[in-house]
Amino acid sequence: MRAGEGVELVKDPLRAVVVGVDIGTTSTKAVAYDADGRQLLHHSVGYPLDEPHPGWAEQDPHRIHTAVLESIRGVVAELGRPIAGLAFSTAMHSLIGLDADGNPLTPSITWADSRASRQAERLRAVPSGLALHRRTGTPVHPMAPLPKLLWYAEQDPQLFGRVAYWVGIKDWILLRLCEALVTDHSVASATGLMDIQQLSWDPEALGVAGITEEQLPELVPTTTVLPGLTAEAAAATGLPPDTKVVVGAGDGPLANLGLGAVAPGVMACSIGTSGAMRVMVERPGVDPLGGVFCYALTEQRWVVGGAINNGGLVLDWAGDALAPELGEHAEQKLLAVAAEAPVGSGGLIMLPYLLSERAPHWSALPRGAYVGLTHGHRRAHLVRAGLEGVCQQLALVLASVRAAGNEVREIRASGGFARSPLWRQMLADVLGMPVRFPVEREGSSFGAALLGMEALGLVASVDVAADLVHIEETVRPDPAAAATYAALLPLFTELYNALVPTFTSLRRLAPGLPPESPPR
Repeated sequence: MRAGEGVELVKDPLRAVVVGVDIGTTSTKAVAYDADGRQLLHHSVGYPLDEPHPGWAEQDPHRIHTAVLESIRGVVAELGRPIAGLAFSTAMHSLIGLDADGNPLTPSITWADSRASRQAERLRAVPSGLALHRRTGTPVHPMAPLPKLLWYAEQDPQLFGRVAYWVGIKDWILLRLCEALVTDHSVASATGLMDIQQLSWDPEALGVAGITEEQLPELVPTTTVLPGLTAEAAAATGLPPDTKVVVGAGDGPLANLGLGAVAPGVMACSIGTSGAMRVMVERPGVDPLGGVFCYALTEQRWVVGGAINNGGLVLDWAGDALAPELGEHAEQKLLAVAAEAPVGSGGLIMLPYLLSERAPHWSALPRGAYVGLTHGHRRAHLVRAGLEGVCQQLALVLASVRAAGNEVREIRASGGFARSPLWRQMLADVLGMPVRFPVEREGSSFGAALLGMEALGLVASVDVAADLVHIEETVRPDPAAAATYAALLPLFTELYNALVPTFTSLRRLAPGLPPESPPR
């Protein structure tokens, strides 16, 4: 099919199809949905996360652009039905420097990049750091673009001075597809540069970063509809040039939407490689201690919550370090090993900070630790303690969300961990609440498609998400297990606080830290 042939926009909502395009950390997925929420088909294209130096995590923007085009083209070629529009989701916190013509001068620096740890720690140590967090909704942490900008200004000032525009990966993709230099309020709320009350770039944050408003994209609502594709993008995707493109939002808020967690008090929990907990609220705000983030979905809907670095990767690490003889893809065998240990792992606690940590402490200092190890502990205890540590960290995030004044009356969970009955029950026991598991679907891409349907007038509101998402199982906490975990949680918290000086000393002494300056 040549560009524009056999594909036309439709006005009948019952026949309309919206393609949710989710630009993730390791792949882009394009998923076609109809207005009833049915997934019709999907296509994904992967790409690497480059780690050229310790603590660096970056990607080639051009490879991601190619993946976006290929994933959309893969859906369009197979679908054989008209496309009402595209709507985008993206991994948050990315940063790319562009020249005046829109060409990348830097890689795409991802959320996982920790090269700006020292800049973040320095900014967090002064009162203005917490003030920035509360005003922008974004924790002062190396994941965020604000500390990354400081790193560039201090460590590569020549390059910093050549950059005409600073953007995120989705901003640059939309520039290539539609020739529009815009960023949505959701992605902008995760930069540390936007005032979440005013929905405008924050002058103080820009001053700290050393950039001007003119160097940033235009701020627009997440439901903004761009009028069409460039001729080149249309040819590459097989879509007509007048295809509507909905700017979309960040993958975290859209995951809530994709799980149907749209009403106040309904929390979305996800555990994949990392993990997160988010609850939808109607007004933006951060708790006084800065334990949570606050990111936009629309002007009337925000998510408050926290992300953790260490989710399923703790299980992966346990397989490599504690049970290498099980081989690759031995997840179920390793979970069976964990099931041999009792609730509470016989008094063994693991702080699962293998990749430092984010919520609720928002520090790059922490290291993993086992505490309480005795002669009687065996491999099963060590593996189970790791899983329990992940759940305990999520319990700290839940407590911080509540401390910010938010009700949490229901939890919906998704992610790779949900395949394990053991881990499902453990999460409910640690959180001390029933956990509901929706029928599995591509959460962020479905959220993007729903947002696109609202923007295009195909559904009345994203509130329909609550009706379109079906629950397949509700897991209730076991009272005895929940009591054990409730008694362990304060010890888990105390251990973090007690070990901060040790983490600081290890940072100075241990190798493998992000370099201060870019290698020449």
